[in-house]
Amino acid sequence: MKNAKQLNRRQFLTAAGAAAASVPYLIPSGVLAAPGRLGANERITTAHIGVGGRGGGLLREVTRFRDAGEVNIAAVCDIDKQRLDNAVKTAGEGTDAYHDYRHILMRKDIDAVVIGTPDHWHGVQVVHAAETGKHIYCEKPACCTIEEGKAMVAAAKKNKVSVQIGSQGRSQPEAYLAHRYLVNGNIGHISRVDCFHYPSPEDKNPVPDSDPPAELDWDMWLGPLRWRPYNKRYCHGVFRWLLESGGGQIRDRGAHVMSCAMWWMGADGTGPVTVEATGTAPKQGLWDSAVLMDVTYTFKNPDWVMTWRQMPNDQLPPAEKRTADELNREIRKISRPGYGAIYRGDKGEFIHWGGDGGTWAERKARNWEPPAGAKDVYKSPGHFEDWFKGIRTGSQTIMNMEAAAGVANLCILGNLSYQLGRKLEWDQANQTIVGDAQAQRMMSRPQRHPYHL
Repeated sequence: MKNAKQLNRRQFLTAAGAAAASVPYLIPSGVLAAPGRLGANERITTAHIGVGGRGGGLLREVTRFRDAGEVNIAAVCDIDKQRLDNAVKTAGEGTDAYHDYRHILMRKDIDAVVIGTPDHWHGVQVVHAAETGKHIYCEKPACCTIEEGKAMVAAAKKNKVSVQIGSQGRSQPEAYLAHRYLVNGNIGHISRVDCFHYPSPEDKNPVPDSDPPAELDWDMWLGPLRWRPYNKRYCHGVFRWLLESGGGQIRDRGAHVMSCAMWWMGADGTGPVTVEATGTAPKQGLWDSAVLMDVTYTFKNPDWVMTWRQMPNDQLPPAEKRTADELNREIRKISRPGYGAIYRGDKGEFIHWGGDGGTWAERKARNWEPPAGAKDVYKSPGHFEDWFKGIRTGSQTIMNMEAAAGVANLCILGNLSYQLGRKLEWDQANQTIVGDAQAQRMMSRPQRHPYHL
């Protein structure tokens, strides 16, 4: 293993030069990928950016493909030394360790990056990776702002890279069964999809600001965010409950549950015409995402409504009980039943639970036998497998950048309506909020130099 390579803020500014305005100027044009794709039998060489928490889980998933001879893991990167050291052990001998992701993007031998960093880094890192010709797997939600999503879509399209965003619920076996069941009209015309989830947590044990742990580069963890003193209630993991860096349950699990809805309703590429949200704010602590929340999205042509509701646990729909016989057929137990969606048609209803690493379809969809002439739908071979296929063939991935930005926009607009306390009108064609100057300004936000688009 090579020593972890570090590039601190002073060194970066020196390398980039006084006239540099953004990170990409660090990357020589000579490292841009040449046209063409990997052959069917060539190994894909990956690097992993952000390898703690969910990023560590992604690394462990990719080791399966490495062990099968399909992938070579060349490098891992994290700004937490303990997490980086653990990732090197997972990735194995010969894996290079980096402190700064920009060194990875400069390497010509790396075909693709797997990004498992906190949400506020996604936009910057996806755009920079695309600009250096790297294919990209990035955890959800795709972005924190609408303007980030636009930049990500444009960069992926311009540089012709395969992008898969980690709303893996679309690739689950029972997601296929649910999708097929719905598109064949088993509950008739669907006019409403009601997404449900338990509340976001409150910080009931606040702590004072402090020095960051010795192993953590706090400045670079913040990256594009405004600078603020370290507090253990900001990271790791708990960044999720801050509107600035995470966005609460709606941007966490909403990026899964609403992803399934947009896929199954054939609504990728469309958007609501209005978004209206209400919610209850935390009463103490640093976390500021809505605890309880109700959001209504109204779509036109075709007309349908989707809702997102964070509700008390005792109001959640009960999980389906599965029999031993079903479990013997390798249909997994519903291990996380506290979120999902109810699809309401003019001939009946359908419910699913989960929507991420587990998507559990109601029994009637699992047991439905398609008659002759029934419509079929795309059956993902697996979320990583689908991405690898996109890298090799150029086929569109199941959670491609444009679709993922559209789902992220739903989550962002819900939070903006909650923050502003009013209904928003959305122009999907122009990707903008209509007639509300304050809300339009909140479609983007300043990013801290030099960690910006």
